[in-house]
Order: sequence, then C-alpha cells, then structure tokens
Amino acid sequence: MAAPRILLIVGGGIAAYKSIELVRLLRKAGMTVRCVLTRAGEQFVTPLTLAALGENKVYTSLFDLKDEVEMGHIELSREADLVVVAPATADLLAKMAAGIADDLATTLLLATDKPVLAAPAMNVRMWLHAATRRNVATLRGDGVTVMEPDEGEMACGEYGPGRLPEPAAIKAAIDRALANPPTIVPLTGQPDFAPANHRPLFGRRILITAGPTHEPIDPVRYIANRSSGKQGFAIAAAAAEAGAEVLLIAGPVPLPTPPGVIRVDVETATQMAAEVQEGLPVDAAIMVAAVADWRAAETAGQKIKKDGSGQVPPLALAENPDILASVAKSPERPPLLVGFAAETNDVIAHAQAKLARKGCDWIVANDVSADPMGGESNRVHIVSKDGVDSWDRLPKQAVARKLMEKIADELEKRIPLERD
Repeated sequence: MAAPRILLIVGGGIAAYKSIELVRLLRKAGMTVRCVLTRAGEQFVTPLTLAALGENKVYTSLFDLKDEVEMGHIELSREADLVVVAPATADLLAKMAAGIADDLATTLLLATDKPVLAAPAMNVRMWLHAATRRNVATLRGDGVTVMEPDEGEMACGEYGPGRLPEPAAIKAAIDRALANPPTIVPLTGQPDFAPANHRPLFGRRILITAGPTHEPIDPVRYIANRSSGKQGFAIAAAAAEAGAEVLLIAGPVPLPTPPGVIRVDVETATQMAAEVQEGLPVDAAIMVAAVADWRAAETAGQKIKKDGSGQVPPLALAENPDILASVAKSPERPPLLVGFAAETNDVIAHAQAKLARKGCDWIVANDVSADPMGGESNRVHIVSKDGVDSWDRLPKQAVARKLMEKIADELEKRIPLERD
C-alpha cells in the first residue's frame, strides 16, 4: 500500500510552531508530507525547518515560476490524499468559507478535490465570535472536517477555547480521516447533503440550556438533580445539523460538545442566568436545563462536620433566579421561547400552568416518574396556547430532530428569511 500523502498548510500565529512536531509525527508514521507555508506562517516557522523534517520542498508563493514549472499549484492541490490546515487561523477559515483565493494556500484549498481537515487556532473571542461560528458551520456543511480547538491559557493571556489541538490529537484526526474518507461528489453530480444555506435553520441563532445546576452547600456538597443533559445536548446537535448557529450553555455534565456548537460551561443557576442574558439576542431559546429551584442561602467556607450531638445543622435556602421567566420578560425576548418541564404527575396540566406562569411560547413536557432522567428515550408533549401535540416515545436524538423541524417551521412563520 502506498504511503498516505498529506498536504499540510501552515497558517500564521504562535501555534504554528506545533506544525513542526506534527510533520515529525506524520513522517514517523510513514506518511509523505508536502508543506505550504503562508506569509504569516513564515513569521513563526521557517521553510528550511519544515523542509528538513518533511524531506520535501516547502511551497510559499503562488507566483514562483520555478515552482510552477516543477509542480503547478493545481497538481499540488490534488496529488495529496488529504489536505490539512494547521493552524487554521480565523482569517484562513473565513477565506475558506467564502471561497477566497488570494495566495497559494487559499488557491490550493479552492482548487482541491480531496478531503480537507482544519485544526483551528485563535484567540478565544475570535473563536466564539458569530462570524467564526458561521464560517465553521459553513465549512462543516461543505464537508470540511473542522476540529474543535483545545481549551486553556493562551499566549495573549486569556483563557478558553481556541488553542491549537496538540500534534498527537491532530495526527489521530488525520488517521481517522484517511481511514474513513468522505464521499467526494463529482462536479456533475449532486451532493448527498443539503448545501448549508438550504438547511432549514441556516441563518438562525439558537440558544440552548442543558443539564443540571449544582448549588454548593460547602466545598464538597451541593444541591442538584438527576438531569443527564442528554436531551439538551441532542437538541443542540440537531440544531447545528440543521444549519443554525448554536450557543449551548451547559451545566456540569461529562458529555462531549456536539460538532459545530459553541459551548459555555456553568455550575450554578446564577451563572447560567448571566450567560443566558449575555447570549441574547437570538431567534429562538430552548431552555432544556433542569435548573435547581433553590440554593443554600449561605455557602460554608469549609466542610460542614458532624459534631456528635445528633443534631442536623440547619440549612437555609434561597430561591434561584427564574431564567425562563426572566427571558420571557426581557427586552431581548426571542421570537420563539421554549421551556421544558419534567413532571412526575399530571404532566399536561402542570405544563399548561407553567406555560401561563412563565410567559413562554411552548412547554415541552415529559413524565419522569417511571423513566427517570438519564434514559435514552423520551415521550414528550408540546404544550402551547393552540393545544397539545403529543408524540410517541422516541430516542432522544429523534425527539431533538423532530423538535428542530417544528421550530424551523415556526420560525419561518414568525420571522421568514430570504434564501437563495
């Protein structure tokens, strides 16, 4: 079997130094590596370094006559088995999404007919910016594999998602891409997925809350509930698949972030309320999180110990903010506001009362008396002022997709968008 051929495009930014280790790992695994270095990338690594490690010529200019004679840029873009962009800066991602070809790297990316894998690296605010999220969603919709960046401290001193994944993680993603290459659609054929701008939620911004909240009593104890976050995460995944820009505000759950979703982790109801307010305005808010109703009025600074008296220490409670009701009263209230209700009895009646009390548009209610939170399926009732739409029990992913279809139809009625 021939050695896999990788075309590595190295973008600018301090993370470019990791490309050196990536080339070493790929060569050690027996792969052939050709490198393209952008002008910004040359500020951080040299062509000589990459050439020495890759044992191949490094390409830097679209207008190098000698390079064009030896190997034209069109051939260079197509003779690889996989094109890898690492680091993929915000600028590179934007140009890839828009189809801009103003240097060698972007021209190769536009001209290639081979699978493309991008490993992003940028400041946390740039990664979370709406423009970058749109670009990432567009690229994923076009079939580009865009990795999730690592989270941590950055060279600029800020902390959050945006760090280039470690070379070993990129190498693993390359291995997966080579083992399971996506189907490349012939120019004369039709893709087997809807173009990004034809997806039902393309152009929409959706905020979703998921999981429980943990309300600390002391450094080791907290008030919580049994919410697993599975339904909320499934809804976030379905919204992203449907083309939406998705902001997921998640309580403490060990679930992976769905592809194409911006995730903000919180612990308490107060933190979740603040992040929800920060995330507005949106086209729709789907409040799936099982927020704790109460918190300890005062959190002990040290672990509360038994004193041997047999007396239970008192625990004073305070009411948590009502996030759903607050969003309903907000000047930035979304055009469509959806709440969730997990009930153990009189499910529809409680949901109808909650609908009126909270001021939202729909309540998605389910009975958790026999099937506690954390299961893999749900039977839900969509309660609105127009009545009750009851669904059969379905896997949570199927509930999520069906709900997204309903939300897409409703948003089109309330705030129609012009589409190509």
